[in-house]
Amino acid sequence: MKKVWTSLLATLFFVSTLKAADNKKEVERVENSGKVMTEILNIPEDLPHDLLDKASCVIVLPSVVKAAFVVGANYGRGVMTCRGGEKFNGKWGPPTMMALEGGSFGLQIGGQATDFVLLLMDDRSAKGVLSSKVKLGADASAAAGPKGRDTAAATDATMRAEILSYSRARGVFAGVSLEGSTLRPDNDANKKLYGKEVPASDIVLKDKVPPPPSAKELLETLEKKSPHRKS
Repeated sequence: MKKVWTSLLATLFFVSTLKAADNKKEVERVENSGKVMTEILNIPEDLPHDLLDKASCVIVLPSVVKAAFVVGANYGRGVMTCRGGEKFNGKWGPPTMMALEGGSFGLQIGGQATDFVLLLMDDRSAKGVLSSKVKLGADASAAAGPKGRDTAAATDATMRAEILSYSRARGVFAGVSLEGSTLRPDNDANKKLYGKEVPASDIVLKDKVPPPPSAKELLETLEKKSPHRKS
């Protein structure tokens, strides 16, 4: 009997070890997204707080790179978290894994690792990104986000954009255009992170899963800096 229990425990340990190894990249990606968000919101010329307060969702893509070994293969992986509730006015909720692909952002970052932060400013763009691949500038209007503590100097075109994007490379934080790139849910990564098949829309809109421990810093930072959505 003792041998049976020993064998069972060894099997369970082996399975849990495999699972941990299988989602290691996803866990690190969520953790790094939290670190990026914290660092960006703590610098003097950060995301305008009034824009963050109006945003339905935030996408963080840490260390986006241009794949030099494949011509034109620009890609990034990160997370998207939204305010809860049908009207996106609740607490920041569990993240869904996201992918950024294509477009010209690889030329803008010069091949170096760059962090991106995107603000989704309305419910339509948020639901669109959660359900399918969205091309920035075509399926959803996009613009380089304004910097600073307020948005008084922002243009009307910028303020009407559904998605505002920012980049940080070598410590320099700035608005950047990602038009022509595509955003889509990374459902394979969601399966690894949560241990089961779960669509992005179910994670964000239906509270089908609780936030993973790796999302603690990301969600706490956003709750601290922007606990309530303002119209």
